[in-house]
Amino acid sequence: MKTEAAPFRLEDYRAPAFTIDTVGLDFQLAPSATRVVATIALRPNTDEARNGRLELVGDEIVLKGLKLDGATLPESRYTATPTLLTLHDAPNRPFTLEIETLVDPAANTKLMGLYRTSGTYCTQCEAEGFRRITYFLDRPDVLAVYTTRIEAEKSDAPILLANGNPVESGDVPGTDRHFAVWHDPFPKPSYLFAMVAGDLGVITDSFTTSSGREVELRIYCEHGKEARCTYAMDALKRSMKWDEDVFGLEYDLDIFIIVAVSDFNMGAMENKGLNVFNDKYVLADPDTATDADYANVEGVIAHEYFHNWTGNRITCRDWFQLCLKEGLTVFRDQEFSSDMRSRAVKRIADVRTLQARQFPEDGGPLAHPVRPEIYHEISNFYTPTVYEKGAEVVRMLKSILGPDDFRNGMDLYVERHDGDAATIEDFLASFADATGADLTQFKLWYSQAGTPQIIARGAYDEADRTYRLTLSQSIPATPGQSDKQPMHMPIRFGLIGPNGEDMEFASVSGGRVEGDIIHLTEASQTLVFEGVGGRPVPSLLRGFSAPVRLAIDISAADLLFQVRTDADPFNRWQAAQTLAMRNLVASTTEQIAGRPAKAEPALIDALGSVLDDETLEPAFRAQVLQLPSEADIARELGQNVDPDAIAAARRELRLAISTGLGNRIERHYGSLSGAESFRPDAASAGKRALRNTLLDLLLARRSPEAIAAALAHFETANNMTDRLAALSAITQAALPERRAVLDAFHKRYQDDALVLDKWLTLEATVPASDTLDRVKALLKHPSYSPNNPNRVRALVGSFASANQTQFNRVDGAGYDFLADFALELDKRNPQTTARLLVSFRSWRALEPVRRARAEAALRRIAAAPDLSPDTLDIVTRTLA
Repeated sequence: MKTEAAPFRLEDYRAPAFTIDTVGLDFQLAPSATRVVATIALRPNTDEARNGRLELVGDEIVLKGLKLDGATLPESRYTATPTLLTLHDAPNRPFTLEIETLVDPAANTKLMGLYRTSGTYCTQCEAEGFRRITYFLDRPDVLAVYTTRIEAEKSDAPILLANGNPVESGDVPGTDRHFAVWHDPFPKPSYLFAMVAGDLGVITDSFTTSSGREVELRIYCEHGKEARCTYAMDALKRSMKWDEDVFGLEYDLDIFIIVAVSDFNMGAMENKGLNVFNDKYVLADPDTATDADYANVEGVIAHEYFHNWTGNRITCRDWFQLCLKEGLTVFRDQEFSSDMRSRAVKRIADVRTLQARQFPEDGGPLAHPVRPEIYHEISNFYTPTVYEKGAEVVRMLKSILGPDDFRNGMDLYVERHDGDAATIEDFLASFADATGADLTQFKLWYSQAGTPQIIARGAYDEADRTYRLTLSQSIPATPGQSDKQPMHMPIRFGLIGPNGEDMEFASVSGGRVEGDIIHLTEASQTLVFEGVGGRPVPSLLRGFSAPVRLAIDISAADLLFQVRTDADPFNRWQAAQTLAMRNLVASTTEQIAGRPAKAEPALIDALGSVLDDETLEPAFRAQVLQLPSEADIARELGQNVDPDAIAAARRELRLAISTGLGNRIERHYGSLSGAESFRPDAASAGKRALRNTLLDLLLARRSPEAIAAALAHFETANNMTDRLAALSAITQAALPERRAVLDAFHKRYQDDALVLDKWLTLEATVPASDTLDRVKALLKHPSYSPNNPNRVRALVGSFASANQTQFNRVDGAGYDFLADFALELDKRNPQTTARLLVSFRSWRALEPVRRARAEAALRRIAAAPDLSPDTLDIVTRTLA
């Protein structure tokens, strides 16, 4: 087994010995031999620089030349390896280095640094990709002003783009080449550098800022796909306006560019003024994109644009502060999408994502704080904890301070740190100084890993007209952290009275309560509400006001009452989910014991009441009707997980609900006609969501009538949302008819790669015993590309993360398949490999037979020679 390199630790941070003021880059582009000349102006930054030793990092770099202040350096004055350039006697004064390197974009399958995709040159430099272009102080606290010159064959790359504003362009005399020069006046770290060159289509628009400046907007994509960029452009303009209105933040350059590429390890990248996107988050039209795709395009466009201030103008001092830009910006894009769509439905969707992705991470071997204190490979810390939990921490800060003081804190943060590489301490100090709040205890959210649990117990005294509520908090042990301190948690609440309305109370003692927020700061607090006119039903954690698990002893009758009356939409949904989860956990236990399970009438009553309530948004009703997933149930069980039993319990409950709701499903389904023209607005999407949810419930009966309805739904659909919903329902039911509709879908879209990703995902997630063989066969299918991360994630990633029964086959074949695949992929794309292997994160929760086979697969990966650092890090921590 390969030994991991020494870790990086937050406590070891030191300012760079040298810093860089300006960077001049000259790219002479050629597919397999691009020459890069980097001219960097350095100066000593600390006393350490006086020893004259300058170290610049590289990654697979080929050095072709080195000059100091214009003079060629003799080899005796430096040492160069593919990973490090050491200058032995750097001047103790400002000086200039000119570094010439040679890179091979066409051979760069890691998709980090400079690479070539579908004939287009592209860069990806976050987190540590710039060192694959030239030797550099490749760290986020080295900020410099960049000027970039790009030269290429006109026929090969008619479009030449880089960060900042265009300042010059023209032909190269005597050749068929041309050039462009771009200048970014705002200092930035190297991870925000970007360059794109190729033959691309474009759509253009403009935006007038609040101060009256005209900004040119461009979105580039493959030729022929320009029309599919119009929604992204609309989302961009709305994002720019929203950031001005809500945060007072105006765009600062003369031009803003988005480029959509097909081969990309991430979703998108916020490079200053030149955002590079995975094309799945840019391209959308009704025939190829679902409502979820439209929402993702809107949200990711906003996220990367919002980084212009929270990430670019203010960046992070070191990679331990990654949540400073990512968690904050996720919070901002969530708020934007909430304002654009339904706030209640968006909140439910965000919490579903948090619970599905971050809670398992927090509860397993890969748990780490929102701000980690140690890492081996920073690329493995672009995690749900940093992003989604990081956003929840910012949301709690807003709840604790209130919207006005939160805005005041943000304003001070921007004023103080514009142009800085900042820390979490800088961020929190801005809010503390702007409001006078003591955020010392709140800061623990950044340093303590694990999902806290809150236990709530309430009792009503009719004689005294008091309601006593005891809240206790605890945080489980996580890797490297066994003892945890109580944290400051804002618990939004209401006391629901017999008439279904929130009750008034005369006073409260035992803790700090401000408006509808209980400030839980102790390990246990008992609050006494005086003057309560009747026994209340407690509605706690409204809006999911803290990222915690809530355990409360509440009856099925009270939960049903909440579903029907709670003024908080999130808690209405949560009450239905709690009823469903109780039923599913009990049913799973019965399945394992070989006994028949029963559906609780209260659950069917709750779902029926929501379905029939026409005052509720269709999108909200659709969310309530969706049961917890198989992965959710496994997480709730926590140990001795049997995925087959879980799937059977969920399947039987869906059938019971479908039967119990009877012809109400058909009636509501029929009233939601799918014949009108497609519109991507939230109201239209909500109607489609409810109609498609009802179709899925109807198909749980597996009756000839239900199957016929699903097939008709597929055949008559006039948009991808409805077409894919029918196909998904048919495949998830593992009906024999699935083969014909899957083949028809493939035939229709065989030339559209992004739609084929949907097809690959559907094929990979069929809960049938022959699916693994099908996945293996598809690895050789012409529609699959082993070098495209989107294809890999769609097929293998979906199988491992979303097909609970077949990945977790009791014979271990699913684990062995992923291990074999990962060992091969790791040679080409370590980042994608490491992210695939996160599917093993909950292996210890499985029942003994599966647990042993998952462990064997992991240990086989760990024992392989020449593992990449990315993959070795994930496997080592997963096994630890």
